[in-house]
Amino acid sequence: MTGGWRNALNLARLMAKGKDLKAITIRSIDLHTVLLPYLAPFETSFGAETDKVAVLVELATDAGVVGWGECSIELWPGYGYETAVTAEHILAEFLAPAAVGETLADPRDFPALIKRFRGSHHARAGLEAAVWDAFAKTNDMRLTDCFAHYAPAGHESEERATVGVSIGIQPSLEATVAVVSERLAQGYGRVKLKIKRGWDVELARAVRAAHPDILLMLDANSDYRPEDAEHLAQLDEFNLLMIEQPLSHDDIYHHGHLQKRLKTPVCLDESVKSASDLQIALQVGAIGILNLKPARVGGFTESLEMYRICAENDLPLWIGGMLEIGVGRAANVSFAALPAVNLPSDISATDRYFAADLTEPAFTLGPESTLAVADGYGIGVEVQRDRLEAAKRRWREQNPYGGA
Repeated sequence: MTGGWRNALNLARLMAKGKDLKAITIRSIDLHTVLLPYLAPFETSFGAETDKVAVLVELATDAGVVGWGECSIELWPGYGYETAVTAEHILAEFLAPAAVGETLADPRDFPALIKRFRGSHHARAGLEAAVWDAFAKTNDMRLTDCFAHYAPAGHESEERATVGVSIGIQPSLEATVAVVSERLAQGYGRVKLKIKRGWDVELARAVRAAHPDILLMLDANSDYRPEDAEHLAQLDEFNLLMIEQPLSHDDIYHHGHLQKRLKTPVCLDESVKSASDLQIALQVGAIGILNLKPARVGGFTESLEMYRICAENDLPLWIGGMLEIGVGRAANVSFAALPAVNLPSDISATDRYFAADLTEPAFTLGPESTLAVADGYGIGVEVQRDRLEAAKRRWREQNPYGGA
């Protein structure tokens, strides 16, 4: 970015702090379901994934500004209960019709428009993200500065997000160590390993033996039970940054008991779906670190409230990912650049997952394991229409549910 363009963005940010921002009126909403192949399968305790599915939300305002959001889900209900089919249905039949024609002077007012519809956090997050993008563009702001505008005072964007890499379950310990070494050589400063029952202690031991000083964390994706506490306590010897979501996806209570048994901080992910959940987890001592996924909690408005709670309680925070394509990745990087996000986030460079993303420019790993906020207003990346159409065609031709 040239100095002049950067200065213009900074000036716009400062001016926005002292004036009323322009409202947007939603004219239309179009949905694009896409299927994009991963460079390599990604395996967790849920199973292996070979393709990324997402519903992209294209929102146009009456002034002709276009905002993009990503409803990032999976082909089947693993991490959550939503799929591409359910997301399309909820968005097309309920959420989008409730939004079209509405005027918003503050993007945080959007959740009230769809409050009468319950659940479907990923679907509503995708639509809300498009609202935030359109609002930022309307006001000549980068999305990261728009988030900072509504964050606590003094929380300006740090321009880049510190990131780590997530490594799926590999065929062997040797293969895991090799992949870890490869990612470290690429410049990633924090490694997260997916684990499951029977694939944990020896895995951590092998990686620690090969790389004794790296920032290392483990992600269980809810595969363990409360009675596994003694087994999980064996992981304390490996100086882990955290163990993520070891117990059930809907549990907070037993995580509180588990944290008392462990020296390793427990990081909650699936269990915390709202600011209220976060407050409960804090009250019962169930959480040492928060993985905040905007998609999981229904969007960036709720994410900002949870960000505030983390900042006020000095709770370590990082932004998790759903292996997003460029639309969602750009928005997550914009949020992860806020200063209270103080641990490396799960937002890897584009070439970690895709040969060619649907947006340009690509995200590349920078110095000290960082991704820079994209230049330009809003999310700062442009959807490539030819790639979008190809990914939509791939979905129509290859989706496992049959039919278009």
